[in-house]
Amino acid sequence: MSAYYSEAQNKASQRYQKKAYDTYLLRLYKGQKDQIQAYAESNGESLNGYINRLIAEDMGDRLSKPSKD
Repeated sequence: MSAYYSEAQNKASQRYQKKAYDTYLLRLYKGQKDQIQAYAESNGESLNGYINRLIAEDMGDRLSKPSKD
């Protein structure tokens, strides 16, 4: 796959992300993001994946599952 994406591909990706995902700005103290990210990566996870997993584990069945639209 090419490293270049066309404008149409970028727009299609943005439309999908807007439809499929909510976004939330998480504020951390200086330096914490790097610490958390390094920890997540040392366990084979992305920062986003790590945060989402922690939330899912804590909330359990109370967290709604994404629909397969």
